[in-house]
Amino acid sequence: MSIASPVPPQHPQLAVSAAIFREGKILLVRRARSPARGLYSLPGGRVEFGETLHTALRREVDEETALKIDIIGLAGWREVVPGTSGGGHYLIMTFAARWCSGDPVLNDEHDDFRWMALESLDDLEVTDGLQEIMDAARRVLEA
Repeated sequence: MSIASPVPPQHPQLAVSAAIFREGKILLVRRARSPARGLYSLPGGRVEFGETLHTALRREVDEETALKIDIIGLAGWREVVPGTSGGGHYLIMTFAARWCSGDPVLNDEHDDFRWMALESLDDLEVTDGLQEIMDAARRVLEA
């Protein structure tokens, strides 16, 4: 998720992420830099001024993975607040999505990707709350 900046903003930032499903698996990307360097998470990033959430999500997914997606619905949200190591304050809106086309081509924010079954994440280091939001996204897809 492209939410890092050299100087954290002094107010909360709105961000989006995509739980992208393809043939029963979900796409996870590993962050190549802080925040959350080395952790697997969902692709996404900040909403720019004047952008709708869906427009921002499609843009971020395209920039970070080159994938085209079909957005199904809101799966939930997560709030990230500054910790002892610094960082920003973000409200991340996560959407369930289906893969439409393309193969992942990562930008410099990520250094690995995996299409994973939701049940097989035990050995991966992931961002806080990832399993819960992925489960919520699966429920949105199944509704």
